[in-house]
Amino acid sequence: MKVLLTGHLGYIGAEAVPALRAAGHEVVGLDTGLYDECDFAAPPDEVEALQIKDFRDVTAEHLRGFDAVLHLAALSNDPLGDLNPGLTYDINLEGSTALARAAKEAGVSRFLFSSSCSLYGAGSDGFLDENAAFNPVTPYGESKIRVEQELARLADQSFSPTYFRNATAYGVSRRLRADIVVNNLVGYAVTTGKVLLKSDGTPWRPLVHIGDIIGAFVAALSAPQEAIHDQAFNVGKNGENYRIRDVANMVAEVVPDCEVAFAEGASADIRNYRVDFTKIETKLPGFTPKWTLRAGIEELYDAYTRAGLTEEEFLGPRYYRLKTVQGLLDGGRLDDSLRWVS
Repeated sequence: MKVLLTGHLGYIGAEAVPALRAAGHEVVGLDTGLYDECDFAAPPDEVEALQIKDFRDVTAEHLRGFDAVLHLAALSNDPLGDLNPGLTYDINLEGSTALARAAKEAGVSRFLFSSSCSLYGAGSDGFLDENAAFNPVTPYGESKIRVEQELARLADQSFSPTYFRNATAYGVSRRLRADIVVNNLVGYAVTTGKVLLKSDGTPWRPLVHIGDIIGAFVAALSAPQEAIHDQAFNVGKNGENYRIRDVANMVAEVVPDCEVAFAEGASADIRNYRVDFTKIETKLPGFTPKWTLRAGIEELYDAYTRAGLTEEEFLGPRYYRLKTVQGLLDGGRLDDSLRWVS
């Protein structure tokens, strides 16, 4: 297929490009370049890109001839979303919905949307499947729900959206993020000798390696349309729900000479939920999750040590999305709508 990958220079997108190419797809990218100065160890692959950079500016004319859109681009986590909740809805909701409408008008048949398990928010005591009630606690989670609802309204025989509700991601990428829990805990352990918990460690969280997220998108491109049409899939692996304190203890087992510690003011986190992944493991043709948390921690430890990651580098702005964007705003390089200032 000819595939448009939005966010192709981001944390997941940088590693999705080679996986899509290996599966035989022609990949065209679309990325505004907010994190172009945030490489870890090596730069992303060179990719043909649309002549525009911001997906808020896409029209149907830009999308003619594409078979699928894989929509990863977004304000990508809760702190960044809280920077300006109105902007979160402008980009994540209005921008994504407009992109889907343009895709439908252009005749693009598949629209794969990178949603999030964060829309379950403060979950119940049980395991949440795709029919569970939504209970978002942030603008980011709310925006994901509303995009799914808007895409469902567009679904018909010629336009097939699919919603991938990713668990909390982790794993090595050439556009590394240190602001997600597993990557963060391993980074603190390697660079400071402390596995630093910023909550009391009791909340449950579903975790998934970015390789398995990418694997779900690749599988969906070749799946029969009726198997994925207008459907949500929780993306992860059964058995990969963990309390944050147990993640910290596993990091301490893998990284030598470190200890678990609590940050000053560490308190309970209302984001607390466990997720059921039976549907994607049994109903998405060609998808087999491969990663475990321990293997991911070992991968991160190896990558951080081989790169010689230092405490100063790890705690600086490069690998934290909010710090990077705030620096661009403070330097006058971005305007208040997160568009580049010429």
